[in-house]
Formats: sequence, structure tokens, C-alpha cells
Amino acid sequence: METSREYAEQLDRDDPLAAYRDQFVIADDALIYLDGNSLGMLPKATRARVQEVLDDDWGRHLIRSWDDRWIDLPRRVGDTIGTSLLGARPGETVVGDSTTVALYKVVSAALDARPDRRAIVIERDNFPTDRYVVECLASQRKLDIRWIDEAGPEGVSRESLAEQLDGDAAVVVLSHVDYRSAALLDMAGHTEAIHACGALAVWDLCHSAGVVPIDLVGDGVDLAVGCTYKYLNGGPGAPAYTFVRTELHPELRQPIWGWWSQRAMFDMAQGYEPQPDIRGWLTGTPSILSLAAVEPGVAMIAEATVFAIRRKAVALLDLAVGLYDEMLAPVGYGLGTSRRPDRRGSHLTVTHPDARIATRNLIGAGIIPDFRRPDGIRLGLAPLTTRFVDVHDAIVRMGTV
Repeated sequence: METSREYAEQLDRDDPLAAYRDQFVIADDALIYLDGNSLGMLPKATRARVQEVLDDDWGRHLIRSWDDRWIDLPRRVGDTIGTSLLGARPGETVVGDSTTVALYKVVSAALDARPDRRAIVIERDNFPTDRYVVECLASQRKLDIRWIDEAGPEGVSRESLAEQLDGDAAVVVLSHVDYRSAALLDMAGHTEAIHACGALAVWDLCHSAGVVPIDLVGDGVDLAVGCTYKYLNGGPGAPAYTFVRTELHPELRQPIWGWWSQRAMFDMAQGYEPQPDIRGWLTGTPSILSLAAVEPGVAMIAEATVFAIRRKAVALLDLAVGLYDEMLAPVGYGLGTSRRPDRRGSHLTVTHPDARIATRNLIGAGIIPDFRRPDGIRLGLAPLTTRFVDVHDAIVRMGTV
């Protein structure tokens, strides 16, 4: 494969998404930022939108903004994410809470819907939050956890999943894209296997939403959660979204009741009666500034389309793997991500015994990747902001660290 810098420059000239980089704040054009899979860059429109909420909504309109500007933000932003990025129908996605709280809610509600089953299934190398939430609920309810063995760069196979499934499995929690290896799972196939034993499927979309086409409805997914501060560029600590399939709205009830999910919230009445739709998954008063900050990044992705973004992500990763073979493998690095484009998300993980030191040295040289224990260096290639020359220059530099 061609890996020269001239070739990378030509790819940038031919890139139909290249102009989107100009819509982000680039404080230092010499900095190579490869951590957009952990914190996305700041869209210029987001800065303007938050300023508008501060000056006009809060500053001038004050509490009146709740009635005519803010009250429906969790559902409005949720619908934009759901229908544009997740393959969801209107009214199936809502924004609020953190990813941890959102995950606790959906797993708890799913367990309540399968009261006679005593096991939760999850990957042993899933993201810590996912594992901790499952361990917490299993401890509270005295349930068993069935751990799927670490799967490596290719991810959890349908066969290894099937080994943990039977009539006692209540809920299965899987990450669509693995946070370390970038392994991309077969959502449709895995969900089908989960449903075949009568369990409910919960998917974590944190590392796939915005860079991988997702079809939650078409794939039969029951519940899903994800964050908005990675590829969706919602900002540090931005709120998470929750997806609940319409057909499950009458059956499932989330466990953290608050006045924002109450059917007649302003009546302040005794007793709790939840909203019958996706609003029933809200809890407390949402953070309006954070919600407003999510909108511009999501709108940009919807405009560019996830399919175009995915095409660039594949091309970026192809170049990165070619450069890995040429520059990194000969000097002791290993490849922690699949070589198959259909089995990986939008980040590349390389391994090295001195990965922590190498990461620190790269940051000192103006290249920002992400270290993941025990020996991984993640290169997050966010297609709207990452250039092909960024990939080239970063990996060439890594070969000398």
C-alpha cells in the first residue's frame, strides 16, 4: 500500500469532508490531535450556541425559557441523535444523565422484565463502567454474572456469546465497538442470538455512534446507551443518550423516579405516574448548557452523513495500518486492532511494552494519542477533524520514539 506523505497529501486534497475541519476550533495547527475518540474537538457553532443560551435564553429570557425554549430539549436532541445517527424512530431516544446512570437504568429495567432469570452476560474486557454497573446490580439482586472471555482484536464472536446463553440469561450487555481494540461487533447477529434465548440486548454505543452506521430498529435492539463527548463533539462531561425500543415502552420502567419523568410534572401531586413514552426515562432537571452544546456537533454529523464519515474512517485506518507495517512493526510495536475494515471502529490500537512512556513522549512532541493499560496506544481518528497527513506524521514520529 502507498504510504508516502505525498500520497497522504493527495488524499486530503481529494477528501469530500475536508472542509468540515474548518468548522472546528483549531488553536494550534501544528498539534496532531488523535484523541477524538475520547474527547471530540470543539465545533465553532457550539461556542456560538452556548453563548446564545447564556446571553439570550438565560440572560434575557430568564425562567421563561423553560416554557418555550428548554422544556423539550432532552427529547428534541434525543430525536436528532436517534433518527440521524442510530437508526431509531422518533420518540425512542432521550438525552440526560451520565452514561453510567443511563446504563444502570436500562439494565435494571431489563432485569425487572425478566424476574425469573438469574444471570447477566457481559464481556470480561468491556469498559469498566459497564462492568461495574453489572456487578453492582448483580450484587444488589444476588444474580450471577457470566463473563465472556477476553476476545482480542476481533471482538466477541457469536460462538463465544452463545456459550453463555440459555433460559436463565436475563440481559446481555455488549459494546458495539470495543474501547481498547476497536473491535466492531455484528449487532444484528448478536442481538438475534440473544433474543433466541429470550434475553434482552443492551448495547453500549459510546465508541461507534457518529463514525459507524447503526440501525437499532432494523437490528432489533432492545435498549442502548451512549455518550456525546467523543465523536459527537458534545464537550467534556456532555450528557448521555438512552434508546428504548417503542414496543418496550409499556413493559419497562426505569428505576430512578424523578419529577421530569412524572406524567403531570407541574402538578406536584402525591404518588408517581410515569410518562408513557421516552420521557419516562428522564429523572431530574437536565443541564441546559450541556444539552445545548450537544446540538451543533450532532447536526454537523447528520449533514455530513454517517456513511460518508465511515468511508473516510476506513480510509484513515487503512493508511494507518499500512504505516504500522512499514514504520512500527519493525521497531517492536504490535497491532491491537483488526486488519479487517468490517471488524473495527475508528481508532487504531498499537501495543508496546513501554507504551506509557511512548505516549508521554509523543504528547511532548505535539502528538496527542491515548494510553490504555497495560500496553496500548490508541490513535483516535475522528474523520471530521483528522487529516491523512496527521496519520502519516504521527506514525512516522512514533517509529522514532
